[in-house]
Amino acid sequence: MIISIIIPARFASTRLPGKPLALIGDKPMILHVVKQALNVRGIDSVWVATDHEDVFSVVTKAGFNAVMTREDHQSGTDRLAEANEKIGADIVVNIQGDEPFIDPETIENAIAPLLENADLDMSTLATVFRSDEEIENPNFPKVIVDSRSRALYFSRSVVPFHRDKPSEWLGAYPYLRHIGLYVYRAEILKKLSSLKPVPLEVTEKLEQLRALYHGISIGVVQTGGVALSVDTPEDLELARTYYQSKQKSK
Repeated sequence: MIISIIIPARFASTRLPGKPLALIGDKPMILHVVKQALNVRGIDSVWVATDHEDVFSVVTKAGFNAVMTREDHQSGTDRLAEANEKIGADIVVNIQGDEPFIDPETIENAIAPLLENADLDMSTLATVFRSDEEIENPNFPKVIVDSRSRALYFSRSVVPFHRDKPSEWLGAYPYLRHIGLYVYRAEILKKLSSLKPVPLEVTEKLEQLRALYHGISIGVVQTGGVALSVDTPEDLELARTYYQSKQKSK
């Protein structure tokens, strides 16, 4: 069984144009992500899937694998599916190209459920919320799981709703924040990319609801925390500061 990590690296980010090539230390961000991915045990290859020649050139000149994809993809899932048509992996791990410090062990933990459960289609990550303010923030999607740690639903709303004490979320239930790292079986990735958006997905703006709507099972692995992702110029400065502090401590 071939397991490949594919890192989508779209160049035209709205909030941070050219994000994959933004420097952190002396390297573009995308190369930091590739380096972390290469430390994941049990994988066969790491690829960057991009729509821009400059990103392709930077990655390949550094000695890493890259594949060109179309510019008009509406989602990262579609970009992954196109890339894997050329790569041919049996299991595809989707790591975002804006998480330069993602923990390799966390990625290994996300892959494990698909290796252990033949009936599981996908897996993803979640972490326990640490404050009521975070739970109430619609930018932090929530996930509810069943007794086998499989996703029942994802939402930007506070779910489940604590009817008796609606202002005391943490005391009622271990609310889980969804982390957008996915592991797919190749046939499921291909199927998802062929399906049209569904009303739940459009309403919540959460693409993973398309999978649940069509009966695709998603295992949820709990992890200790959230990796630093870079979405804005402010995030980029935080990443640069964090990187510098790590270098000084070596």
